[in-house]
Amino acid sequence: MEYGDTAPGGVRPVVVRVPVEPVEAAAEADAADAALRNDKLVVRGPLFGIAAQSPADGAAWRVICPVVDDCPQLARDGLNSRLWFRAKDADCDREMRQLLLSAVARLETERVDDLSVGGTRYRVIRAEEYAVADGNGIEGPRPTDPEPLVPDWDRATNDPRIDDGLVLDPYAAVPPSQALERLALRDLHYTGDRFPDHVRADSEQALFSHPDVLLLPATFTVVEQHAGGWTPSNGPHATAHAARKSLHFALTWFWPRKNGLIAYDADPQLDAETSDAPELAPYAEAAAALRAGGPHANRLEFAGGVHQLCRTRRLVRWGPDGPEGPRPSDVNSQDPAQLHPRMDEDGNVLSETAAPEG
Repeated sequence: MEYGDTAPGGVRPVVVRVPVEPVEAAAEADAADAALRNDKLVVRGPLFGIAAQSPADGAAWRVICPVVDDCPQLARDGLNSRLWFRAKDADCDREMRQLLLSAVARLETERVDDLSVGGTRYRVIRAEEYAVADGNGIEGPRPTDPEPLVPDWDRATNDPRIDDGLVLDPYAAVPPSQALERLALRDLHYTGDRFPDHVRADSEQALFSHPDVLLLPATFTVVEQHAGGWTPSNGPHATAHAARKSLHFALTWFWPRKNGLIAYDADPQLDAETSDAPELAPYAEAAAALRAGGPHANRLEFAGGVHQLCRTRRLVRWGPDGPEGPRPSDVNSQDPAQLHPRMDEDGNVLSETAAPEG
């Protein structure tokens, strides 16, 4: 099959890859156990990112801005910045710079979800974020999810980036567990009175316009338990350890400042673990317990609350023309705006008072 050869309402075959490597076989066994254990699906809502496709990509799309934004406009702003910085690159020729700056100008004033620049298509793509749960709550990290050999708690260390280098290919072979999950979620759509009529209508229409689903890599989020369920407190992250680090940072740096125990303008190196203030001792003790737990530290009780790492998942609906974009009912929390200074066609960044020649 070639790009665009399926009609709306038609589905592509799911190609299954039989695991042959021990690591993948172990992950498959882990996924099978999770499927038997978890009997509830928790849908949180849409996330947005940017994917690109050049003629050499065939049916595939490359994710260039991670699919983590709560609002389509945030993804458009990410594309705006990416194109602007590419235009600023010294290796960009004048003709390409003109095309890039023209696209940036559109993104500053329009809600553009699909545009082409120099033979490359860029699209805001929409994913559904969800998790699974059993009687004990939302699924946490699995034993086969990647963990560092030596946990690094240094705030200055860069953690793996979500969707880094990710290619979405509807014809790529996938392991059996992913194939089954894709087939099981093809009919996923919003139901129930808590969703407005127009949101439910868009969700039902997507089953026909984008009948296939592709699964993105799992992410990891810290959630806080409360009477009504669980609420995300930070994330998502590409690895479980990155999520633990974010909780450690909250305990030692952010929460003490938020709660007025450390001034926001204090030395950035001052935190609960470097201070001898008695009121910070509970924060330091909780952070030490989190570090001591290593890869098994997925739940923490602190200050009367429960914080837990959960394994979040995302699916992208797919149609004849590729990944689904924003729906009419998706909410934009802000308007398009100019994000960067003006630039001329030679790559010179102009001052606010200067105007391009011509």
